[in-house]
Amino acid sequence: MSEQSPLPRHGTVLLAATAATAIANNYALQPALTEVAGDLGLSAAVTGLVPTAALAGCTAGFALLLPLTDRVAPHRLVGTQLCALAAALTLAASARNAAVLLTAYLFIGATAGVAAQAGAIAGRYAAPGRRGAAMAIVATGLSAGILLSRWAGGTLSDLLGWRRMLLVFAGLALLAALATARLLPRERPRPQGGYLATLAGLAPLLRRHRPLRRAVLTGGLWYFAFNVVWVGLALALARPPHSLDATAIGLYGLAGLLGFAALPFTGRLADRYTPHRVTAAAMVVAAAGTAVLATGLRHPAVTVLGLALFDAGCFAAQAANQSRIVAIDPRRAGSLTGVYLVLYFAVGALGAAATAPLLDALGWPGTVCVAVTALLTAGGLAAVGERPAGAPGAAPSAT
Repeated sequence: MSEQSPLPRHGTVLLAATAATAIANNYALQPALTEVAGDLGLSAAVTGLVPTAALAGCTAGFALLLPLTDRVAPHRLVGTQLCALAAALTLAASARNAAVLLTAYLFIGATAGVAAQAGAIAGRYAAPGRRGAAMAIVATGLSAGILLSRWAGGTLSDLLGWRRMLLVFAGLALLAALATARLLPRERPRPQGGYLATLAGLAPLLRRHRPLRRAVLTGGLWYFAFNVVWVGLALALARPPHSLDATAIGLYGLAGLLGFAALPFTGRLADRYTPHRVTAAAMVVAAAGTAVLATGLRHPAVTVLGLALFDAGCFAAQAANQSRIVAIDPRRAGSLTGVYLVLYFAVGALGAAATAPLLDALGWPGTVCVAVTALLTAGGLAAVGERPAGAPGAAPSAT
């Protein structure tokens, strides 16, 4: 891969914690969206644009910032972005209108994308034969951040108010910035060409690598479904007949922990059975969980079971996908991951934006059926498989 020193295990764990801390900010406000609407005098449609703004910001961050992983020393890159994330959270906490809040969440989303940089750094600096395991550790941290964010955000919003909740997350980002600035590698990668040339070379990567194209297509479909289910769940539970508060809604985020134990084994499964087979199986699990959710939200135990299966399937597929992407060319891990995640989050943003209209038009069962269709389509595409193109990391397939 390179002459760089392998990252010690504590460094990989720090990257996992950083990913969890950063990515949580894209979701922590969701259980309190009704309170935000009441505080700022916003309509439900405008408030629903907050998660969309976060995902749109992520998309921009992946395009413009993730390729810096191949150019800037990890300690400097990660620490700086976490400081910027803290500043954006502080701006959101001070918002008095929709324009400021949405602008802040564009920047929150962009800087929260440091969670993806953590995965790329773990893959680049992994010891020989440990890339899958290292990336699975970071994926576990990232997934924990997503799963716990709604519970933590909802609980803190009820205790402190949504503004102070955001300030708590800003403080956590600053603590993570201090730790990563001290402990992550200080070696600067050897970039191939200038920054603008790197950006210009992103689109050709998609044309050149067949596994990357497949990962974008299947990943985008399940992330569309992921946002439809979770944003739809938050909105549906806040409305009559459920009318739950932010803490109760956030507690549903803990459901994914029941399927969480499978994540550390995903890398080994992908090595043994190939990533596209793991992805196809994971989509079947996710679709089964989503079908359970279609039965309604009146029975919490049934809802928890459905969410557990749904999250386990989506997160397992994502870990397999990203391990395969980095293996294409570890020296360009940031650029390859950036191409994937730009398109992945763009489709996810469409899912978040479409959820409120879907819920109004189709109700909860119809909205969930849309998600099941996306998941089964992703599973079918993954099950088709790929024609061998040589050993992992070898010359890619072309169209």
